[in-house]
Amino acid sequence: MDLLAQVGDLPDGPVVDLGCGDGAVGPALRQAFPGRRLIGVDSSPAMLAQARGYDALVETDIATWHPAGRPALIFSNAALQWLGRHSQLMPHLARLLVADGVLAVQMPGQSLAPSHALLRETAARLFPDHFDFADYQPPVATPDDYWRMLSYLGQVSAWETTYLQHLPAQAEGHPVRAFTESTAMRPFLQRLTESEAQHLRSAYDLALEVAYPRLPDGGVLMPFRRVFFVLHVTG
Repeated sequence: MDLLAQVGDLPDGPVVDLGCGDGAVGPALRQAFPGRRLIGVDSSPAMLAQARGYDALVETDIATWHPAGRPALIFSNAALQWLGRHSQLMPHLARLLVADGVLAVQMPGQSLAPSHALLRETAARLFPDHFDFADYQPPVATPDDYWRMLSYLGQVSAWETTYLQHLPAQAEGHPVRAFTESTAMRPFLQRLTESEAQHLRSAYDLALEVAYPRLPDGGVLMPFRRVFFVLHVTG
């Protein structure tokens, strides 16, 4: 919603929810832009099966997606961090828009925070034959990086926000681990046997107890950084 509030007026054309997942953002886009053709794009058939309220759903790799017609808005919420080469990807997406169209993107910028850094450090220490992060580069750049890579195409607003999240206590394990297990941890767990995965969970839990100490209710406070930009294409 913070990203959507900065989009502003649009020229004629459809709205694309790029990396729409199960359609969580669809109702907000529909309300913000009534009467527009709303198109959801995602690579996961399981996610798309849950998406409702779109005029069309497209199953494809969002890295290589090309629209049938030029959109007025490409809106991407927490999806493009999974793709590389942002210096090429973002200008490419901007060039798919109609004249005066808008590219609006939000991505988690949490990779250097303890929640994610401790995961890499623990995995590399326990399983050095599986994980090597010596040349690690964060998948999401800084707001000024996105301003520089896009400003020649139009007017760019770029910013970051750190949201303080209260994560509730869990029946098993640290609350931050429960938060990351279905996202940041997933590629790690896919490369391990079940016994190795459990070893990683246990060691990661211990590290998180120091980085994110417990509150009296058993939960924790986790600052979570997100990076945003909105490009209004000129001409």
